[in-house]
Amino acid sequence: MSLKHFTIGALVAFCIFVEHAAAQKNELSGIIGRTFVSNQGIPGAPSYDPELRFGKGLTFEINYARHVMGGEVLALALEVPFVVDPAQDLHTAQNLVPKQYSSYFVTPAARLNVFPGTAVSPWVSFGGGFGHFSESSTLLFGGTNPGKTGTTTGVLQAGLGLDVKLYKNFSLRGEAREFWSGVPQLNVDTGKSRQYNLFAGGGIVWHF
Repeated sequence: MSLKHFTIGALVAFCIFVEHAAAQKNELSGIIGRTFVSNQGIPGAPSYDPELRFGKGLTFEINYARHVMGGEVLALALEVPFVVDPAQDLHTAQNLVPKQYSSYFVTPAARLNVFPGTAVSPWVSFGGGFGHFSESSTLLFGGTNPGKTGTTTGVLQAGLGLDVKLYKNFSLRGEAREFWSGVPQLNVDTGKSRQYNLFAGGGIVWHF
């Protein structure tokens, strides 16, 4: 191959690469919010305090997404939400319940945006992955937790949200995601093997 042909071929390949790179659409978002877990009844517990109650843990999400196809009406993105609740408080009269637990969920998902090119774009997300609960080593009323202090579980995720263009490559995002997971080991039998963890929050999206 002559130097001329090689040079032309290299330039064509470079132009194709640049065009492909320019067409790439990625997102990195940071969200802050709260995680809500419904109260759970405790069979056989005293009538004055028959439930296990959960706090509203301050929660953080980091999310990477890549747009893979779409047009003016619909756009599909593959995303990886990573959601961390550092401290979910617990409340009950049962004396063997841990003081709190932390959790994280990683659930790769497909996200469908409606009217992605407009100033306001609603979306839905579905996916699944895994989660981990780290139960406190301290009990609610003091003492050392005699139970398990680490639980890993499969998780299904469903979410919906709204993106609003803010400035150039930045958008505001409000969202709610439901993580259907196993239960942490809390030394009390509520009769449940799965629980809903509802995360609601808002933050910033960087498009690049």
